[in-house]
Amino acid sequence: MPPEHLGVCDAHDHLFFGSPALPGQELRDASAARAELAAFREQGGGSVVQWTPYGLGRRAADLPLLSRDTGVHVVAATGLHQAVHHPPESLHELRGRLTDVFVSELTSGIGTSGVRAGLVKVAGGFHTLDGHARWTMTAAAEAHHATGAPIAVHLELGTAALDVLDLLCGALEVPPHRVILGHLNRSPDLVVQRQAAEAGAYLAFDGPSRAHHATDWRMPDAVRALADAGFGDRLLLGADTTTAAARSVNGGPGMPYLLRRVRPRLALALGAELVERVFTQNPARALAVEWRGTPPRPPRVPDAA
Repeated sequence: MPPEHLGVCDAHDHLFFGSPALPGQELRDASAARAELAAFREQGGGSVVQWTPYGLGRRAADLPLLSRDTGVHVVAATGLHQAVHHPPESLHELRGRLTDVFVSELTSGIGTSGVRAGLVKVAGGFHTLDGHARWTMTAAAEAHHATGAPIAVHLELGTAALDVLDLLCGALEVPPHRVILGHLNRSPDLVVQRQAAEAGAYLAFDGPSRAHHATDWRMPDAVRALADAGFGDRLLLGADTTTAAARSVNGGPGMPYLLRRVRPRLALALGAELVERVFTQNPARALAVEWRGTPPRPPRVPDAA
């Protein structure tokens, strides 16, 4: 679909998610996912990027119906999370074919769903990149070179951003503007954030008002500092809802909070015009792909809710 059809975009979130490392916190309820999307739509939301990768319950087959029912575009992901989130036998089974899995899900579809992923999601570690991260990022880079897809990176507590860029954009030759660094708000290091922006990557500030993160109040200053330095076109915003309790329909902030509270707060710091660009034009550029290795499909715009 044309990038400009995304509208106001939640650039990092989850409709479905489940990990053996987080028992009891799964997002599995399709009705709740539909209600959350509808609530996001009521606040003016137009699209949501689900970063849930391979093996973590992304339920790709459910996404088209949810999109049509609510009028919100949904972008799906392929990729692989940290090793702790995957059973060892699953990782063993992927050895030697991870790139092929990513490329297939980007070009042919996820399983039998017919839903093609729009990006590759991988993850770093806390201030480091272990062997698993290097394996998955190498496969992600190979998939990018085969298809043109962007690569979204979970930074553990916001760290190791420069190590990620050294690997992906240095050794593996991925263009920096094809890399989205997630969770920058969790490590409010303004110097590292500026260096990452100077390198040309997109910076995602996500997960507002999560109970175990204490950096919400610093985020507007970080975003303003980057904008003042000339990097307003590198910024993305997302809600990163990863538990059922965090959904607005269950009493948490959820997706609507991003537009209901974060957007007007940032407008005070940056001005409404720039904030509008951060929610619309920036994600449209970050996610736009001249796809290689796949035939084009006609654009399909979901009916309004």
